[in-house]
Amino acid sequence: MNTAEKQRIQAAFKEKMDYDELMNCTRCGFCLPSCPTYIETGRDEVHSPRGRIALMKGLVDGVIEPSDEVKKSIDMCLGCRACETVCPSGVKFGRLLEQARDAIYQSNKQSLPEKMLRGTFFNHVFPFQNRMIGLTGLLGFYQRSGAQKLARSIGVMKLFPESMQAMEKVLPQVPKKKTMKNRPQHVQPLAKKKKKVAFFTGCLMDTIFMQTNDATIKLLQYAGCEIVIPKTQNCCGALHGHSGEVAKAKEMAKKNIVAFEEAQVDYIITNAGGCGAFLVEYDHLLRDDPEWKERAEAFCRKIKDITAVLVELNFHKQALSMPDQIVTYQDSCHLKNGQKTFMEPRQLLESIDNVTYVEMKDASRCCGSAGIYNIVQSEMSMQILDYKMVQAQQTKAKTIVTANPGCLLQMKLGIEREGLSDQMQAVHIVDFLLEAYENANGIVSSQKEAAAAGMK
Repeated sequence: MNTAEKQRIQAAFKEKMDYDELMNCTRCGFCLPSCPTYIETGRDEVHSPRGRIALMKGLVDGVIEPSDEVKKSIDMCLGCRACETVCPSGVKFGRLLEQARDAIYQSNKQSLPEKMLRGTFFNHVFPFQNRMIGLTGLLGFYQRSGAQKLARSIGVMKLFPESMQAMEKVLPQVPKKKTMKNRPQHVQPLAKKKKKVAFFTGCLMDTIFMQTNDATIKLLQYAGCEIVIPKTQNCCGALHGHSGEVAKAKEMAKKNIVAFEEAQVDYIITNAGGCGAFLVEYDHLLRDDPEWKERAEAFCRKIKDITAVLVELNFHKQALSMPDQIVTYQDSCHLKNGQKTFMEPRQLLESIDNVTYVEMKDASRCCGSAGIYNIVQSEMSMQILDYKMVQAQQTKAKTIVTANPGCLLQMKLGIEREGLSDQMQAVHIVDFLLEAYENANGIVSSQKEAAAAGMK
């Protein structure tokens, strides 16, 4: 960094950081055992929550200068927020991390390739669902056209890092563009109506993971929900907010608030822990905007994870069954630490006949996915994943269940890396629950029908 860049970053830290929140940290160290990067770096304080807070405060106070080492510490944080749940002072570390990244990335001079890449995806792809469909449609074409098989046979994938090679193998089969564009907007319950809800479909969830979204809708129908799916909703903005693009995140938040205000529903349902944790904090994101503050608060009060609403509607008391197997659960960090949803997924899994639920050691420790972390911080991500797979194998589970698309891909990646694809699978909890319900009630699998339709 040159002198001008350092001065810009220092000024941005003074402007953007919540100093009162920084001062809430008492340096007690309760956060240390919960921090994956602190543990995996051999207990390096620079990569701990209190160490990062000390760096942030030092920059604001002017006792340290911005440096590549400081940026590395901030970048290496997973943003899992496990430190928040154990902090006796209630420090909102996730918010401090977003402020720090905003200060760094909006002030630091980016290389031309980095600037183009960030600008393309953050400004011109994620905010527009039609463009997301177009981009993921290319992936679907790659999978269906024979290009994927050719790339593997001639060794093209060997040019990429090992983690990327494995990730390419575990990506879901992407539906055709026509199927992704033909989405429902209003669905009636298949049981006695109990609630009217809206469904936040997400960007990647309604493209690459569309089958899971379809399963979510079907589960809500079986649970007695009328479902509204606003067409004008867009990406939640989490990737923007976590990557220093806060202004864009606010813009997207406002669009979502408008879209769901018109729905007039009891709850807004999410099925992705990362999205839900960001949506439920729109009130904080827009706290300084008098026009939007109250509207954001009303929006946040309605956010509910699919597992939480299913338990509230006693779905776990219905007939559910699966073939005899051991199942374990990998917490979505943001579902647990952000939305405070912890027991509901376990309660649902334990209610399924023939399923033996075994709790994984450190189930709530981050798996290393963390949005795009497993791409930009691949080495640390794989180190964290290796530990997670050791714990998963010790449960002797056939199925690892999780509640977030990033976690799902990461666990699939871990299974592939360990050569366990013939012994173990990873599934999203709604896919698992739908299969359990339809299996117990003699219903032809709607998931398989939807998957077949999407691939035609």
